[in-house]
Parts: sequence; structure tokens; C-alpha cells
Amino acid sequence: MDVVNVMIQEKPVVIFSKSSCCMSHSIESLMRGFGANPTIYQLDQIPNGQQIERELVKMGFRQSVPAVFIGQQLIGNERQVMSLHIQNQLVPLLIQAGAIWI
Repeated sequence: MDVVNVMIQEKPVVIFSKSSCCMSHSIESLMRGFGANPTIYQLDQIPNGQQIERELVKMGFRQSVPAVFIGQQLIGNERQVMSLHIQNQLVPLLIQAGAIWI
């Protein structure tokens, strides 16, 4: 968890992804559509990607990717992000995290 905590520190939106994951790309596009600039970590392209995946599991994340953090809080995968969006709760979270300004 230490590696993940360091990677998400002081970053409003972080997405742990894999280069082949279309849902990760969709969530990234959604965030950018709101004006957020997420930090993206492609786990299949960084040396410690497997270690990070294991740490995400220890944090309670049960799916490989995307793993989305907003304001250093694990939100979950694309389903949780879309659920927040449909319930009009995603934008307030992004504002609170300092990822977007209105």
C-alpha cells in the first residue's frame, strides 16, 4: 500500500490502467471531458506494475483495472465512477479534490 499511497499523493485524480483496457480509456475520457487532468499509470508498462496490482487488492480492490482514485480515495472501477456520474455525485467529488474548478 505504501507504493500506491506515494503514487496518489497530492494528485487529485489517479487512474491505474492497462494499455489494452478500453474501459480505462473511457473513464480517462470522461474525466478529461469535465476538465480534469488525471494521472494515468499503465500497469503493464511500468516496472512495478504487478506489485501495484497486488497492493490494490490488499486495499480491497477486486478488479484488475481501471482503479480510480479521486482525492486520494479509492472510488473503484468504471462501474462505481459511472454510478457516481449518473447520481450527479462525480463532479462534486472532482471539485472537492481540486481536479476541476467551476
